[in-house]
Amino acid sequence: MPSASMPAKAPIVRDIVLVGGGHSHVGVLMRFAMHPEPGVCLTVICRDTDTPYSGMLPGYVAGHYTFDDVHIDLRRLCQFAGARFYRDHVIDIDRQDRRVLCANRPPVNYDVLSINIGSTPRLDHIEGIGNPEAHDAPVVAVKPISTFQERWIRLLARARAATSPLDIVLVGGGAGGVELLLAIQQRLVNEMPAGLAPRLTLITRGKRLLPTHTQAVGDALADTLAARGITVHFGEEITAVETHTETQQRQLISASGAAYRADEAIWVTRAGGARWLSRTGLSLDDDGFLKVRDTLQTLDDDAIFAAGDIAHQVNHPREKAGVFAVRQSRPLADNLRRAVRGEPLKDYLPQPRWLALISTGDRNAIASRGSLGLVSPRLRPWLWRWKDHIDRQFMTRFNDLPSMQSASNTEAGSGMSELGERCKNAWQALSGPSKKLHPHLTAELDEQDAHQALSALAMRCGGCGAKVGANVLSRALGSLAPRENEDVLVGLHAPDDAAIVRIPKGQALVHSVDFFRAFIDDPYLFGRVAANHALGDLYAMGARPHTATAIATVPQGVERKIEPLVRELMQGATEVLNEAGCSLVGGHTGEGQELALGFALNGLVDESLTGVTCKGGMRPGDVIILTKAIGTGTLLAAHARLVARGRWIDAALVSMQQSSQQAADILRRHHTTASTDITGFGLLGHLVEMTRASGVDAELDIAALPILEGAEECVARGVVSSLQPANLRLKRALKNQQALVDHPRYPLLFDPQTAGGLLASIPLDQSEACLAALKAAGYSASAIIGRVKEHGDALAPISVTR
Repeated sequence: MPSASMPAKAPIVRDIVLVGGGHSHVGVLMRFAMHPEPGVCLTVICRDTDTPYSGMLPGYVAGHYTFDDVHIDLRRLCQFAGARFYRDHVIDIDRQDRRVLCANRPPVNYDVLSINIGSTPRLDHIEGIGNPEAHDAPVVAVKPISTFQERWIRLLARARAATSPLDIVLVGGGAGGVELLLAIQQRLVNEMPAGLAPRLTLITRGKRLLPTHTQAVGDALADTLAARGITVHFGEEITAVETHTETQQRQLISASGAAYRADEAIWVTRAGGARWLSRTGLSLDDDGFLKVRDTLQTLDDDAIFAAGDIAHQVNHPREKAGVFAVRQSRPLADNLRRAVRGEPLKDYLPQPRWLALISTGDRNAIASRGSLGLVSPRLRPWLWRWKDHIDRQFMTRFNDLPSMQSASNTEAGSGMSELGERCKNAWQALSGPSKKLHPHLTAELDEQDAHQALSALAMRCGGCGAKVGANVLSRALGSLAPRENEDVLVGLHAPDDAAIVRIPKGQALVHSVDFFRAFIDDPYLFGRVAANHALGDLYAMGARPHTATAIATVPQGVERKIEPLVRELMQGATEVLNEAGCSLVGGHTGEGQELALGFALNGLVDESLTGVTCKGGMRPGDVIILTKAIGTGTLLAAHARLVARGRWIDAALVSMQQSSQQAADILRRHHTTASTDITGFGLLGHLVEMTRASGVDAELDIAALPILEGAEECVARGVVSSLQPANLRLKRALKNQQALVDHPRYPLLFDPQTAGGLLASIPLDQSEACLAALKAAGYSASAIIGRVKEHGDALAPISVTR
């Protein structure tokens, strides 16, 4: 029968996937944020959450800008744009089935694809380099910038600790190389100990600097290098790098036989396209860049676009410069929008000349545009201020995003009138422009897809009418490979109504259930976290995971879009269950307003209860250990409101994916007396449960609490989870609550955790060995946070020291 719930959101009928977080794609995201396209889902795949703005890199190196000044928070921008963000790197494209293949997650389906991944170093011809992106590579290329950034931090540390001058060699005579070397000098002369300075050398195979700019600009920068004491070698091509095995001293060897000593060697030469592009069958130029038409489509596939450094516009080739990537964002966004609408695309004609403002490291700059150059020393401070203004204005567009108020459940509101408007808009999107789609672009919505999309907007049925279709489930779950278990007599892939599982002799079952809605836009990642969260109850009890049944709700929509969502969700969950030794034996999938996932789990313990750890075993004198940092509740709330940095969410997700299985084993080996997992009730709520069950009091050291990066900043801004007010009622369990309310960590005592760590009591004589074992096993945030005390006269069982 029909359900009384509100009408569903407009279904997703088109997927635009953006590979890379370059300047063009951040512009696309902003344009779609300002003007969303009905029925279109944007997905960004990028290995870095913080995407750098190359125009400000020299200023960052020189010390004029902070890390956040020169990076766009891609995860936060995606949240603002309503786009999904998958942190991974692409390894290939399956053009036949229209799937992007990633290194660490399931394939991502697309209807239209855009590539904006910049360039990668091409140093294969130089002997002795190996992989230039490796942590211990003998040289470093300026691109990808994320790799250079890590190496630069290490170089700064070496410079600050130096006892003798450092020899730094930069290879490349273009604007980027000269600008970077001047910035390095500006920074290091202020960072190295008094009396020491870097010895800087620039090597170029050209006969002059900046060959693509006017002679006056090249000469002015050559004079600047000479005035700063930087040596320049012209007409030299480096052919090899020699590294002394014992001392790790390296030399750069040129074709002429000259050797240049280098404590650090930096390459800022012409790069090429990513190696995986050669496997796609798309046309590439001699440097491995994608050939594109004036519509920014690749020559071979109308459904694939490219922009920025990775693209070579065959009719209008231009130098690799950030200005073109920025300018391409508007025509790229417009043509992506036209592509999914089925409208004719428009050509983009890049400008023949562009303005380059080249900084000299000392808050001065030189201007170059075509045959013109402004090099006067009198103008240079003004030119730098102009460049600084332009750069900061550009970054403000993407980083100063309006904060969203905390989300609340949407009410039915306008009811059927809203439904009618949605159906009208959906019909225009589904049956109008799609009839005019180019045959090589996204496939037209057939009649079945159109009916499914309109059905998803209409009032949906409840009961068994709300189940996901059998065909979708069979295809989505058919690829899953749950762990084989001889105790599973009838399991996931059997066409039966229930699973049949044998209980091993001498064993008892431990039952647990967990369920919650998605908090992240990646179904694969959410599946992993949800499974890990559910398993925490078994680990806390000392049980061995055995079998699981899943229950999921997925948004209504077109079958061909729901199928990959279910597949990714359950693949992530199944991977975690398999790693835990737990077999998925069945489940149920129904329609809902939003994605949600839960599990009914069965674990095994000895029927004598040997090895079982409960909450009620705490003893006075025990120490209290926490195995993971806290703060996921406030961080996820801040993420939803656009006030959390993306890297904070990255770190929280890593923590949420860390299994507590090994931690539980370590705690048992060190004779834990009681344990629980920290979840919705927060640290204080779960500790109160333990003290009450054990008949003891406890003392917490608030300074010792491990806290996820960014959590204190979020609660300081008043951003807390929607469950926080309920948890805050437990403040009556604190003996000295009034003395704590002004402590910056006080709100985190009540913060609800997702896939939190284990909270355990350990005998004092085992505590240090236990902590060392936890850290050695990868639980780097684990800490001793308090001690168990005799039950006192006060009603409140918990005291907190500052």
